[in-house]
Amino acid sequence: MKGTFNNWYTTKTQATEELARESREIETLLENIRAIAIVGISRNPHRDSQYVGKYLKSAGYKVVPVNPAADTILGEKSYPNLQSIPFSIDVVDIFRRPKDIPAVVDEALSINPKAIWLQLGTGSHPKLQKKVESAGSRLIQKRCIKVDHQFLIRPKNQPSKLAQ
Repeated sequence: MKGTFNNWYTTKTQATEELARESREIETLLENIRAIAIVGISRNPHRDSQYVGKYLKSAGYKVVPVNPAADTILGEKSYPNLQSIPFSIDVVDIFRRPKDIPAVVDEALSINPKAIWLQLGTGSHPKLQKKVESAGSRLIQKRCIKVDHQFLIRPKNQPSKLAQ
């Protein structure tokens, strides 16, 4: 399984050591967060954003839907935007079109999350990296929070087969 995880993210230009360092940092982040706002989560239960939200909720995170066209998603109150959430958010996970990402990142920075996560399919935004870091947050791109949790965190929380 670890090989599948590494193949999922490895590119020809990304060194194995860089991938290992980034994975360790993400592992630490995922172990120390509780509330995740999902911007662009769909009302459609067959969309990737719904699968990710369901998984994160089942993993024990507080999932906060952000979708102005819905009152509730996944049994949770949906908010029209990040500023309307009345409590702190640790990670803003974004499922939006690549052209919308800069504006959503600006909105996310206004609530001071520990990290802003650009899901797979949201494009690459190298110009945003410095902006996010200078604001004291972390920008994670070209990774899936669900996949990272499955391979970095879930194995630690499952009993060893040897102990059974």
